Parts: sequence; C-alpha cells; structure tokens
Amino acid sequence: MPHSTTEQEQTVNTSKSHGDWRDDLFRDGYVVVKNAIPEQRCQYYIDQMFKWLEKFPFGFKRDDRSTWTPERLPTHMKGGMYHGYRVQHERFMWEARQEPKVLQAFARLWGTDELLASFDGMNFTLPSGTQLPPTEPWPHIDQSPRRKGLQCVQGILNFAPNGIDDGGLLVMKGSHNLMQEFFKIHPDVMDRPTWGPDDWFGFSQDELNWFEERGCEILKVCADPGDLILWDSRTMHFNQVPKSQNLRAIIYACYTPASFASSQDLKTKAELFDQRAGTTHWPHANLHPNVEKKLRLGKEDSAERDRPFEEPEESEIVLKLAGKLAY
Repeated sequence: MPHSTTEQEQTVNTSKSHGDWRDDLFRDGYVVVKNAIPEQRCQYYIDQMFKWLEKFPFGFKRDDRSTWTPERLPTHMKGGMYHGYRVQHERFMWEARQEPKVLQAFARLWGTDELLASFDGMNFTLPSGTQLPPTEPWPHIDQSPRRKGLQCVQGILNFAPNGIDDGGLLVMKGSHNLMQEFFKIHPDVMDRPTWGPDDWFGFSQDELNWFEERGCEILKVCADPGDLILWDSRTMHFNQVPKSQNLRAIIYACYTPASFASSQDLKTKAELFDQRAGTTHWPHANLHPNVEKKLRLGKEDSAERDRPFEEPEESEIVLKLAGKLAY
C-alpha cells in the first residue's frame, strides 16, 4: 500500500467528549446526523435525479415504470451507483454540496469552515419490480493505516427513507479503533495490492472474522430523508443492494480542511474541476480522475459525456470548495 502524500497530524481530539453527535462518531466509527437537509430540498434533489435520467436518449420516463430497467438507464453499478457522464459536477450535485447544515456539520467536525469538497457521485436505485441479485460483500477502509490520526470522514446525503431492508451502507461498528492493532499484528498484508487508490484496503473473510472476535459487528445504517450519514474512513464498510422495492436516493459527499491539501494537490484539484472530472472520496488527496468510459450493455456507450448537462454555478463558495479559490 504505497503512500506518497504528505501525512497530516491529527487535528481532532477524538478522545475528548463534545456532548453531541461527534462523540458517537468517534466511539462507533459512524453516526447519523438528523435533519441536515430540509424535506422540501430532499424532494428537489430526487426530482433533479429523475430529470437527469430523462435527459439520456434511452427512453427512461419517471411516469412509466416499464422504463425503469437497465435497458433504459445510463450505465451504473450495484443497482444505482452513478459515477460516469460527469455527474459529479451537475448543477444539482453542487447545490447539494452547499446545503448549509451539511457544511456546518463538517465545519464542526474539523473545527474550521475552510473546507474542500470531494468530487464524488450519487446512488439512485429505482425499484424495478424484481429483487436485485445480492452484491458480494466487499468490506474495506478508505484511509491507509500509515496515515496518522483521523484524516477523512465520508458522508452520505440521504433523500429518501432508508430502512433495514433498503439498499445502503453497512459498517463494522468500532472497527476503526482496532485498525492500528490489526496492521501491527499482520504486517505482511500492509503492502497487499488492491484495485483502489493508495488509501483503499479490502479485507478477506478471515480478516473480517478477526474484528468480529474482538466485539465488532456489521450493522446496516438506517436513515430518514434529510439525514446526513457520516463514517470514519478507517471504519470497515461496504454497501448492499435493496431487498425491498423502495427508492434509494443519495449523494456521496466528503469534506476535509483545505489546510490538509498540498499546493500541488490544490493545483490538481482545480484542474480536475475545470475538466469536470470525478475523483475519489477524498477531497484533499488521492485525486485520481474518475473519467473512465465504461461499456453500456456490453457495447460502446454513445451517450458518454465530457461535461455535465447543466454546468454548476461557479460562485465563490463553489470555487473554494473545489480548490480553485483560496480561503
């Protein structure tokens, strides 16, 4: 697991009691922050997601459920994960990233409102009338054990009811507290090749069992419309497709202090913003462009795009979150 970026010292005291949701996050490795997005805004983002699907030339219509099929939808993964077509920079995606209480939550977490935002995608899983085949568990972390302290907290902006049988996030509660011990005891796995960026590490079933034997358990994270789900990137996690026939509508959003980024990473981030390229979950590092053009139904996708349908408004806050404008 090579690691070339400058390591930041921990800037958050995770052992101190804060008297709010941060205590749950630091103890359990995840938390649901309630009512971060107003209900009417949730409906707005769901409407924008439907409009986005209808812009493709595949014949999808929100009012005709017979079109809610892979043949009528853009290329996606695991039921409804969209990372292509420059969706990361659609206007509504940037509007969501600026939700006041979302920004306030990350500012409270890091102790600064000078933040960078990730260029991440969305998940819009539509009920198709038939149950999706279950996904193979892929437990992983998104922060290298070579980094010191808490450096990345991932987020989900949740717009639709998300219960135990709905598609969503699974976490191994408390596993973040054991990561340093695990890699100290198992130094031979430290440099095991993975298919992700430098900070991505996937676990085998035997390794997962090691955490379970020490009291960690896998939990499905449930949330209401407007909730913000946060999890420590050192917490083992993965997702599941729905067992239900309910809509899943979320945007992945992560923010870290702009001070965490090197001058070169800020330059790279600004260039990727200009190109409207997606990246990883990380806002300040691992800025690998996610612009791969995938096949659609086994053939070249004629609808691929190099720009979003609706360009984001390049306001002062957007340019600062994108790394183009200094705080």
